Amino acid sequence: MNGEENSRVSFKERYFTAKNITYFAILLALVIVLQMFGAAFKIGGTSLNFVLVPVVLCGMILGPYSACLLGFISGLIIYLQGVFGADAFTAILINDHPVITAIVCLGKGAMCGLVAGFAYKLIAKKNSFAASFVASALCPTVNTALFIIGALFMSDTISTNFLESGETVIYFLVIVCAGINYLVELAINLICAPAVLKIKQVIEKTIKSRG
Repeated sequence: MNGEENSRVSFKERYFTAKNITYFAILLALVIVLQMFGAAFKIGGTSLNFVLVPVVLCGMILGPYSACLLGFISGLIIYLQGVFGADAFTAILINDHPVITAIVCLGKGAMCGLVAGFAYKLIAKKNSFAASFVASALCPTVNTALFIIGALFMSDTISTNFLESGETVIYFLVIVCAGINYLVELAINLICAPAVLKIKQVIEKTIKSRG
């Protein structure tokens, strides 16, 4: 009995500290702002999606499970934007496939945070700099891969609403829909990786100095 109580206390002390809650709240605020207003950042017709950067940072600072939760919330925002018509593409998918769309939105967000967090945790034991780049690369890669896989289960809706003459669903998803977005997200994450690592190091240094 004492062992179970100690385990519960240890879990609470590790994850539900005032410090961790504060960090998570700040990162959550960033995700909400970037997810809702990210379309405003553009180069030509391509939106610059920065929302995965705080997800990666969350995995580095708070661990994979916190990053999983933050990614899940990011996916929930996308789904709600579709429900309320703010995201036209998602809205069309929800109209025909509400459950699958929910699974895709929530699942890809949660998994990209979880994978990035675990990757950083494992690689950082040997090289934190390399770990930051691997985590930053894996986050958009997992996010995009799961989107494509999930979207294939909604190929009927995609074929009816989005395909140009002669296009296939695979071509549309990989090249037209996800290709450019993925490359932009990957570039943003890799460019931001050193800054994200620096933020983590500054936070850790501040905590040690106060401790």
